[in-house]
Amino acid sequence: MRVLLVEDDQVLGEALRDHVAAAGHAVDWFKRILDAVAATDTVTYGLILLDLRLPDDEGLTLLRSLRARGDGTPVIILTAHDQISDRIEGLNSGADDYLVKPFDLNELTARMLAVSRRYTGNATPTVKLPGIEIDQVHRKIAVNGDSQSLSAREWAVLDKLAAHPGALVSKAQLHDALYAFGAEIESNTVEVYISRLRKKIGSDRIETVRGLGYCLR
Repeated sequence: MRVLLVEDDQVLGEALRDHVAAAGHAVDWFKRILDAVAATDTVTYGLILLDLRLPDDEGLTLLRSLRARGDGTPVIILTAHDQISDRIEGLNSGADDYLVKPFDLNELTARMLAVSRRYTGNATPTVKLPGIEIDQVHRKIAVNGDSQSLSAREWAVLDKLAAHPGALVSKAQLHDALYAFGAEIESNTVEVYISRLRKKIGSDRIETVRGLGYCLR
């Protein structure tokens, strides 16, 4: 999925960006609220990781703005402020989870997955379709009982398709899941990873809707 990271600390920001990207997500990292607001006006994100204390404004300003306009994008607050009152304010402002710095990066990954599951309406870490089981924790799939491992980008595409099986996902949405701002986009990237996934899960499981996109059957 496409993740927006709003964090002004250079060292922590780099660590978070690299960790989230290594899990197969496209990451846009900004240090200022103004830039983050502009990004949310341009891109539909699957998740936002939001620091509270930023150079130009409070992180809650962005959060409240999103909720006021009906944007339900999941938000995990990341902050060094561990007062109960801060947590209550963040959650009451519309945050989905709250992590106090310093935190373990693997815990962040688990919380991201948990929040994403709640958002898509799937309470378990395994998506089950006829003949296919998708393990979201370990990024593995079982096709008719046979295990298959996925690369980070194969997983990014399948994760987007599996969020709503049977629903149309446009090529632009898949590009958003694969690429962060500034990344060089190859024209046939989506087709390449769709082809690789078909070899692993069956050519008939991903349908091409010409001119519109793809859907997982």
